[in-house]
Amino acid sequence: MKLHELKPAEGSRPEGFRKGRGIASGNGKTAGKGHKGQNARSGGGVRPGFEGGQNPLYRRVPKRGFNNPFRKEYAIVNIEDLNSFAAGTEVTPELLLEQGIVKNPQSGIKVLGNGEITVQLTVKANKFSQSAVEKIQAAGGKTEVI
Repeated sequence: MKLHELKPAEGSRPEGFRKGRGIASGNGKTAGKGHKGQNARSGGGVRPGFEGGQNPLYRRVPKRGFNNPFRKEYAIVNIEDLNSFAAGTEVTPELLLEQGIVKNPQSGIKVLGNGEITVQLTVKANKFSQSAVEKIQAAGGKTEVI
């Protein structure tokens, strides 16, 4: 079987109604939109979240604080996750992505000191916690801020 030979299962995709094709079709004249009114007009209808002029939910709900649009969020890697690498490896953000330890690098990668590290590695990341630096150096490795 090839991609161009694929077809949906019989009856799973109903054929759409052809609207406005004469009275006999059952969907002629007003094309299923009824008579007059906002929804009968072209471009008619209301936007998502519209509540008929009532103060909408997104305006009634209290809003607090400040959301910084320029905030930097770092993808977090614990040093116990680095034990999977062979000794002497240079651990870079690209390698962490490739291995699946980090799914989305966001604004960069921060290494935290959760767990223990037993292998000697050179770790390159955007940020390190103090405990992570101490543990990596105690294991004989090096840290490098990118």
